[in-house]
Amino acid sequence: MILVTGGAGFIGSNLHAALAAAGEDVIIADWLGHEGQKWRNFQNHPPSQVLRPEELDSFLDHDLRLTAIVHLGAISETTARDADLVWHSNVTLSQKLWSWCAAHRVRFIYASSAATYGDGAAGFDDDMSIPALLRLKPLNLYGWSKHAFDLWAARQAADKAHAPPAWAGVKFFNVYGPNEYHKGKMISVVKVKHDELMAGGPVRLFKSDRPDLADGAQQRDFIHIDDVVAALQFLLKVPQVGGIYNLGTGTARSYADLARAVCAANGMDERIEYIDMPEALRGQYQSFTEAKMERLRKLGFTHRFLTLEEGVSAYIQNFLQKADPYR
Repeated sequence: MILVTGGAGFIGSNLHAALAAAGEDVIIADWLGHEGQKWRNFQNHPPSQVLRPEELDSFLDHDLRLTAIVHLGAISETTARDADLVWHSNVTLSQKLWSWCAAHRVRFIYASSAATYGDGAAGFDDDMSIPALLRLKPLNLYGWSKHAFDLWAARQAADKAHAPPAWAGVKFFNVYGPNEYHKGKMISVVKVKHDELMAGGPVRLFKSDRPDLADGAQQRDFIHIDDVVAALQFLLKVPQVGGIYNLGTGTARSYADLARAVCAANGMDERIEYIDMPEALRGQYQSFTEAKMERLRKLGFTHRFLTLEEGVSAYIQNFLQKADPYR
């Protein structure tokens, strides 16, 4: 039995679809919401049990059948301002689940983020040594909270008695794909650009806020949700795992490349317009991310990642252009 926190969200619901298809017994911990459409992430694969997060403590006190916890629940908005709430959600709860898994000898996988790397000045090496982690300087509260838990986990893992028998922190890079429609302003650039085209306009990209970087040349490591789910399923099965691992494709691509891929997937000629970057993002905008993937590969993960063009085409043509866009 596998518990997935944040399981009704983007990554969680896609993981649930794959685990359910594989015959796994999965329990979801999340709020489905009162007015939103988050429940639709499950409309094609209803879960057998959904816990509200406030029911977690009671569940963990009385149900010892779990073989793994995949902890994806978090406040993930990069513009979040309530530091107390972010700390409680992203650090305190993570510590509680880590300690429970350590005490009950249960596998633990948790979501970290590429936001921990800040502006990339310290590189994108998923070295989990304390000196390496301390060199990272996240740019926002969300990234800092994920970084704080990474540091705590690394220190706990140094004492085997205080660590789960198998564990992995996963630094997700820029994930896109179906079931992200509830995310509001945190939705992927692929979906936003597709919607702009469907509204009859051009694809709009931020101008560069750096004099040494051309407009549209900002690069990110964009990864399709299917590749993310493949990696999480691998980490749930690999016999020996203990560490923090990047999860991107290992290849950075420009926003201009992404815009062209969105146009091509929709059968349209290139239509790109550059607009000023909002003041709120200047100085907090990652102009380059690229995952070093050697550590995950060394565990035996041989999966071939979709190229940007393959992934964007699959997302748009198999989901966004369909009457039912859900996984």
